[in-house]
Amino acid sequence: MAKVYEINGITPVIDPTTFAHPDAVLIGDVIVGPNCYIAPGAVLRGDFGRLTLEAGVNIQDNCILHGFPGTDTLVEEDGHIGHGAILHGCRIGRNALVGMNAVVNDDAQIGAESIVAAMAFVRAGASFPERSLIAGIPAKILREVSEDEVKWKSSGTRDYQTLTQRSLDTMKAATPLSKVEPDRGRMPVGEAQPFHVGKR
Repeated sequence: MAKVYEINGITPVIDPTTFAHPDAVLIGDVIVGPNCYIAPGAVLRGDFGRLTLEAGVNIQDNCILHGFPGTDTLVEEDGHIGHGAILHGCRIGRNALVGMNAVVNDDAQIGAESIVAAMAFVRAGASFPERSLIAGIPAKILREVSEDEVKWKSSGTRDYQTLTQRSLDTMKAATPLSKVEPDRGRMPVGEAQPFHVGKR
């Protein structure tokens, strides 16, 4: 279970079907719904505003979620927040993807089934409609997200939802082996592949 801290009498809430890695940190007014995955190094600081993850959300390694006093940071159902992303007082719509190291700032609204590209900077107060492909500094709409891209995104999110259960069932601290054992297994194969692979 994650490192969980109460502050001002408010304690994070984590649904028992969620996996929160022991190296994740949750502080204060954080509400995590069912079947979510919170990766190592993620920091969810509800010490000013409220942070809410709806069902099936994944928050990957080294993400930061925070907000100004009295604000809400919300990731709606099946939201997918890539490695190192920062969400600050914003709303991420249902089944949307925020790419690696992207920043989504205060009062920004990302529409359902949108994709925010890796390294994008979404300025405070920006609003994007459903199925927007969003990229750049500052971020702008490039085009509408295609049906194939929505399917690709959804398959990746399902893999993380499966990882939630695999982690709850089988992850444990271990001592490293000194050499590779014969017939070493591989991790279970998921649905998702890099998007460009399917375009070859």
